Amino acid sequence: MFLSAGGAKLKPATMLNITNRCSYTVWPAAMPVGGGVQLDPGATWTLNVSGLASHGRVWARTGCSFNGRGNGSCQTGDCGGMLACKAYGRPPNTMAEFTIGQFNNTDFFDLSFVDSFNVPMDFLPVQDQGGPGCGKGPRCAANITSQCPSELTAPGGCNNACTVFKQDRYCCTGNAAYNCEPTKYSLLFQQICPDVYDYSMDADWKKTFTCPLGTNYQIVFCPSINLNTSLPSTGSSSSSKRRIGLILGTVVGFILIAGFLLFFVHRRRTRRHREMEEEEEEFGKLQGTPMRFTFHQLEVATEQFRDKLGEGGFGSVFEGQLGGERIAVKRLDQAGQGKKEFSAEVQTIGSIHHINLVKLIGFCVEKSHRLLVYEYMPKGSLDRWIYCHDDNIDPPLDWSTRCKIITHIAKGLSYLHEECTKRIAHLDVKPQNILLDDNFNAKLSDFGLCKLIDRDMSQVVTRMRGTPGYLAPEWLTSQITEKADVYSFGIVVIEIINGRQNLDPSRSEESMHLITLLEKKVKHDNLVDMIDKTSKDMQAHEQDVIQMMMLAMWCLQIDCKRRPKMSEVVKVLEGTMNAESNIDHNFVATNQVNFRIADNAASSVPPLASHVSGPR
Repeated sequence: MFLSAGGAKLKPATMLNITNRCSYTVWPAAMPVGGGVQLDPGATWTLNVSGLASHGRVWARTGCSFNGRGNGSCQTGDCGGMLACKAYGRPPNTMAEFTIGQFNNTDFFDLSFVDSFNVPMDFLPVQDQGGPGCGKGPRCAANITSQCPSELTAPGGCNNACTVFKQDRYCCTGNAAYNCEPTKYSLLFQQICPDVYDYSMDADWKKTFTCPLGTNYQIVFCPSINLNTSLPSTGSSSSSKRRIGLILGTVVGFILIAGFLLFFVHRRRTRRHREMEEEEEEFGKLQGTPMRFTFHQLEVATEQFRDKLGEGGFGSVFEGQLGGERIAVKRLDQAGQGKKEFSAEVQTIGSIHHINLVKLIGFCVEKSHRLLVYEYMPKGSLDRWIYCHDDNIDPPLDWSTRCKIITHIAKGLSYLHEECTKRIAHLDVKPQNILLDDNFNAKLSDFGLCKLIDRDMSQVVTRMRGTPGYLAPEWLTSQITEKADVYSFGIVVIEIINGRQNLDPSRSEESMHLITLLEKKVKHDNLVDMIDKTSKDMQAHEQDVIQMMMLAMWCLQIDCKRRPKMSEVVKVLEGTMNAESNIDHNFVATNQVNFRIADNAASSVPPLASHVSGPR
């Protein structure tokens, strides 16, 4: 610890040593600390990033030309045509993101492909300063530009598929990690640079690295792919002997490794087969579970899984017919994938019944096959009806229908939280998991991530689960209650009112995050701007809509104890109770806050923007 002249404790300085090992010149930019330089091959720039009020970013610009006054332009990663950057860069660029010591004296850092790719990068802690708990740091040494698919190719870099196609299956924001379809582009990028955050794979928040405050870091553009140094050569005779010995050793090593791999694969298959048999027996012993089907029965009911309705985080959903009744059959994609989620859904939703919960008719556990059979919901999921897409030909929902849907969601959650033997936290409340029947009656679905909480427990400790863009701030403590669902419900209500996703990367920086936009509008007394402009009926009910927004903002309190119970939300919706008016109008955690879990004060680290709140 350092002391000032007056004896006050000072935080140690944190330095970024930024080195260019590319064969060409780069012009790195840094936000929000500012500054900009020209880095020729082999040159280094040292940047002091101590005491940042928010997270920062560093990226490389290429193909730049600046005059003596620092004005010009760059082919990639530009930021307003200034050498000393005053704005965020335009794609393509690879970003290093960091938050220095703002939370529990810990640094958080990552590499991100969110804004596409332009140069390979390392973001590593200086080895002699990596204290206890210091992460290894992310590396991306391969040049993805040279392997960029033609559809994504951009001057000087490679665009993100989300930027080019602007579809959920490429962006994975509203549909999020668990419902994300790996594409040929995302898989390519992840295989080449697995440490780097992208939209493509689930659990991306695990790609945030940490180090103690006071650690210095090195950012290297175009790092060496092979970190091992080569041995110096000696005389020709000894070199030949060494080469022969090396070849023999390699062959023997290969045979041993191949034998070990065969043994390992065989043992793994045997163990998996035994686990599947035990799992089948376990389901047979469970009391109160729904009807059990054979795989052949469901093959016939779905006509060999002919008509796909959609895809979820762990499988695809198909339409079927069973005894004259239309059904929806969810089939897990691979044996073992989502096993816990499958068991949770069968044992939880199979034993409870409510008009606003999708009915689980039955299930199948047979060898490697895992299937769930639900009642059929003809209108599909809510996101189809509230998000304004160019290809959406359905008229916008009127205000009374939106009110009905909101009320049904609230009643379903109230039943889970307060009327079951054990409190059930859904933990993945979002429009994609809210299904609609022919009359737009809404029902909660997809209970694969739910958590049971005993009535005498104030909280439950669990790993992070859910969908980026809908996660409550207390998730980073891993100590949550059913109030996490209340926060997600608040976000869904704002989406229903506004007609767009909470996170929309196709929009400008300032309007990309809907809840942040809500903060600005309420503080400027301009909530009317948040009402869906595609619906004249919504505009006609302006005051009622604003009252609904006030209820949603009560649910969006960062302090979970200040959020209402879902039964109180239902009372407000039914007009027997007023919403709380004394609320905080900050809904997104951007610094160290007290999340007030149970009776204990628990501070948490807000994740980098790309991990929980989604893209910038």
